[in-house]
Amino acid sequence: MPLLPANPAAGSARRRAHRPLAALCKRPRSVAFCKTALGLKIADRYAFDSFTLVYLSNAEAPFEVELTVNHGRKEPYELGTGYGHVAFAVDNLDAEHARMTAAGVKINPIKEFHREGALMARFFFIEDPDGYQIEVLQSHGRYR
Repeated sequence: MPLLPANPAAGSARRRAHRPLAALCKRPRSVAFCKTALGLKIADRYAFDSFTLVYLSNAEAPFEVELTVNHGRKEPYELGTGYGHVAFAVDNLDAEHARMTAAGVKINPIKEFHREGALMARFFFIEDPDGYQIEVLQSHGRYR
């Protein structure tokens, strides 16, 4: 069952969220990015005095991305030195890479990890408008 809707006309494949995502701060750009690159749409929005919570998902799976928008913040957050990211498993990595490239997503080349002579993982990273890295990997082995 796909998390992110496929676009059969463009030849894209099933996309499934694999890990949770850190919150983002620039709502209009972040929402547009999540829709274009990941197929997520606004499910709920809750405004508070000093911040707004925006939940992105689709009807095909229970996974959500939470965007926290702090009102009045103009400068971007520092990404820090830690390495956390979300990953999405897809059926056709090459088709997704081509689709995101055509959509103007900031994208890195496809890479492969081999272990003991066998393919362990095939993946690429994209970057959201706030500079966070998102991994897109071929559905294979433990990454399904």
